[in-house]
Amino acid sequence: MRNINVLLIFSIFLILCVPLSVSADDTGSAADRLLYQGHGSLRIITKEGKVIYVDPYAGEGYDLPADLILVSHGHPDHSAVDLIKNRSEDCRVIYNTDALVNGEYKKFDLGYATVEAVQAGNNKNHDINVCVGWLITLSDGISIYATGDTSTTDQMSELAEREIHYAFFVCDGKFNMDMDEAVECAKTVKARNSIPYHMAPGQLFDPERAELFDVPGKLIIPAGEEIDLE
Repeated sequence: MRNINVLLIFSIFLILCVPLSVSADDTGSAADRLLYQGHGSLRIITKEGKVIYVDPYAGEGYDLPADLILVSHGHPDHSAVDLIKNRSEDCRVIYNTDALVNGEYKKFDLGYATVEAVQAGNNKNHDINVCVGWLITLSDGISIYATGDTSTTDQMSELAEREIHYAFFVCDGKFNMDMDEAVECAKTVKARNSIPYHMAPGQLFDPERAELFDVPGKLIIPAGEEIDLE
């Protein structure tokens, strides 16, 4: 009887001491994860547990403490940094004005990720001398390209050589390129996974419009959905 009681106590001790699961935002997370928050907003959690927000504005999921915030340009639907109240002590905010200086696109090595500013803009209302897109390469080599607000750029053909894993293309057709042009840009960049976003002003996500994004490697991520990056 005494042996049974000892075994029972030991079993309870193991249950209390061993976590049932490791959440994606814990340091040492097994996989990188990406939450599409809607419109042009993304949240990335690296395998180290670092949290990156890209163009904060839309949707939910701003509660995790930020380690990095990226702002592609100053329009309010890409620069709502005040949504992110919780930030790590060494949180860094990189604005387009930090990333594009005197015509030079900057590169930032943060250890857990490398962030490169790339061309973005159009003749509508996004000055290519001011706006940027982002190419984010995580420590395990996973790469994410967020076009920001743009139409076709000269640099997109060069990005094809980078063998990008995940690429997000704006396609609203009002302030940026339309769906047909976005499809051609995706075919130029040739990412492993091409994803439509920023589909219509004032909307987090448009499923019918997303289905029109007909490219090789098409990946549809509804607003509010989180995926493992592979």
